[in-house]
Amino acid sequence: MRRKLPSTQTLACFEAAARHGSLTRAAQELALTQGAVSRQLAQLEEFLGVKLFRRARHGIALTPAGEDYARKVSVRLDAIERDALDLMGRQGQGESVTLAAVPTFATRWLIPRLARLAREQPDLNVHIAARTRPFLFSDNEFDGAIYAGTPQQLEQWAGTQATLLLQEEVGPVCSPALLKGRLPATPRALANLPLLQQSTRPDAWRDWFDAQGVEAPKAMAGPRYELFSMQVAAATCGMGVALLPTLLIQAELAAKTLVPACDKGAVTRRGYYLVQPEQPERAAMASFKAWLLNEVRS
Repeated sequence: MRRKLPSTQTLACFEAAARHGSLTRAAQELALTQGAVSRQLAQLEEFLGVKLFRRARHGIALTPAGEDYARKVSVRLDAIERDALDLMGRQGQGESVTLAAVPTFATRWLIPRLARLAREQPDLNVHIAARTRPFLFSDNEFDGAIYAGTPQQLEQWAGTQATLLLQEEVGPVCSPALLKGRLPATPRALANLPLLQQSTRPDAWRDWFDAQGVEAPKAMAGPRYELFSMQVAAATCGMGVALLPTLLIQAELAAKTLVPACDKGAVTRRGYYLVQPEQPERAAMASFKAWLLNEVRS
């Protein structure tokens, strides 16, 4: 049965025009004439029976239907390009998996171990993209995701199944210079030091102080960073105290560029999970998952 599919050139013209909001800039990017791009867009609207663009003061603008379609087309074209590059790079040999992962865990825990995977399974390629929040697998081309969260958060991620990899212990650390040679502070004293915040975990410090039974009016004050790696850099520079997963800062703790800032231990709130869509598992993903679980156990 013939599929109702626009041509890839038509979709490329649409995606470029939607992204630039300009026929001229889309034509320049695609090495086409403006008229050719305009004809492709007209053919696409006729094919779909839906108006995708409207005239704007400084070019063209998407209609609400066009915005929705452009978002989906962009994801699909990116996936087709990745698949083509992957196949070209492997020359048709071996398999690959594509993961979404929280960035600092990927760079500090997972990627250093992938060298071992490459030796054990040289035909298996692992592609990694950074994601800090849940997403719809149906709108993305990921085989799985490595996500840090609580069991309650995992339950709210619809259409997925999760496998616990590691429990996360979080503790306050800082540069030795911030303590000025003093012993680690008490939780009460820590409340008066500059606190570095994680934008994806806005309540982290407040929860930590609550666990210590300490009132901290300024628990949510301080500069916010999206990634743990940014907090590591800021804490190492002496900008304040960071609340960090200890498994991600083993090198800094060993080198003493970061030291425990408090005489109280770490708390456990979250875990690192391998999240997968509820659908049949590809052989390459099953192989990677088995390797990953073995790494966790060892």
